[in-house]
Amino acid sequence: MPLKKNANIILIGPMGAGKTTVGKQLAMRLGKTFCDVDQELEKRTGVPVNLIFDIEKEAGFRLRETAMLTELLQRENCIIATGGGVVVTDENRQLLAQTPHTVVYLKTAVKHQLKRLKRDKQRPLLQGAGRRERLMKLAKERNPLYESVADLSFASGRNSAYGMAQKIADYLTRDR
Repeated sequence: MPLKKNANIILIGPMGAGKTTVGKQLAMRLGKTFCDVDQELEKRTGVPVNLIFDIEKEAGFRLRETAMLTELLQRENCIIATGGGVVVTDENRQLLAQTPHTVVYLKTAVKHQLKRLKRDKQRPLLQGAGRRERLMKLAKERNPLYESVADLSFASGRNSAYGMAQKIADYLTRDR
């Protein structure tokens, strides 16, 4: 799948897969602008995502997320990092499945998520005890959804963000 000029790359996958970190590295390598759906929402609303979740609950947040995803997909030459739950709504899955841009699924095992997210206090779905169980449940529910909309998949387990970005960039830019 050769990368088209000005095409976007949309990164999907569970929290802790490295979408934001890898996305920034990938943007530098490919000369693209980096956009993060959650960060753009925070800039637009002036409040953190976890506060949106607290006030508007998940349903309200998902409406905002869909609107932001729709807007970002209209841009050109971007690496777009999505939130881990972007695939839970039908509308987002349709947007991702129908976009002419490349959707890349960063797969990661729960053990890697736990390691990467051990100090995280911001993510609404990780608050409280039982992180491993919650992440296992989310993986069971969401991994098939990521697979259903992805054009490409890369395992993000042991690779550094730098190495993962290089692997994806090499794949997308090589001659076929």
